[in-house]
Amino acid sequence: MNKEFLNVIVTDNDENTLIFFKNIFKELKISIKIQCFNTGSRMMEYLNNEDAVVPEIAFIQYSISDKNSMECIEEFKSNPKFNNMVTAIFSDQLSENEIEDIFVAGANIYMKRPEDFKSLKKVLTDIITINWQYHTSGLNKDNFILKI
Repeated sequence: MNKEFLNVIVTDNDENTLIFFKNIFKELKISIKIQCFNTGSRMMEYLNNEDAVVPEIAFIQYSISDKNSMECIEEFKSNPKFNNMVTAIFSDQLSENEIEDIFVAGANIYMKRPEDFKSLKKVLTDIITINWQYHTSGLNKDNFILKI
């Protein structure tokens, strides 16, 4: 696959988190086209639009307001349009059972949100780099899960 950038969606009701993600993605060597949403409903409304660009990866806060992350994952899994999209759920702290539920529902990545900007940058860089490798080498995304 000859791809020059990754399309990424970030959904979080905290504006500061959206700004952190944008700033980190701007600094990466991999080009990122990012779209941000502050509710799960707005993200799904956009993605279900016929001419929406389906991202290679969607970062969704676990407890996003309006339509929660688990409902979004359920919609992704029921629509073949999203088969090639990687879903990353992030949260400050979840139990092992909640993390397992995320993976069983169909998410590819669980990210415990680091407490400082430097750690967040490292984790996001790792996730984007791994995803870039999957998308440029044609690896099967169905086999891809990551807890970071």
